[in-house]
Amino acid sequence: AGAGIATASIPFISSMNPSADVLLKANSEASIKGMKLGELKTVAWQGKPVFILRRTAEQITKMQADDGGGKDPQADSERVTNPDWLIVIGLCTHLGCVPSRNTAGWFCPCHGSVYDNSGRILTGPAPHNLDLPPYKFASDEKIIIGTENT
Repeated sequence: AGAGIATASIPFISSMNPSADVLLKANSEASIKGMKLGELKTVAWQGKPVFILRRTAEQITKMQADDGGGKDPQADSERVTNPDWLIVIGLCTHLGCVPSRNTAGWFCPCHGSVYDNSGRILTGPAPHNLDLPPYKFASDEKIIIGTENT
């Protein structure tokens, strides 16, 4: 009798799994083909902006030489998979405004938080560094942001 109940429950339990369209939205593909040094691209992932920055050699050297100091010190190597590319969620960690790009990093116009080219908080009310989305390099030309469900 228990086996029959278990077997009958399988369709119901399976119906609670995420549908294919929900799983598709869990990931975003971003083409990085042809991006120039210093170029920033913004893509959407789960309704949030994600900044993809192709960093210059100068930016990489400077970020690797600094732990970010301040409120949320973190080595650049802990924030990037590949030093050439910085991939961060483009929302200020203070109140969720979208920071503006400048040569030194990002500036949040809402309350003045400043982030470096590793997305680390330098000054302002933001409590921590820009968040990092889960991502992987699918190839030299494509990044998959989010959870991989294949």
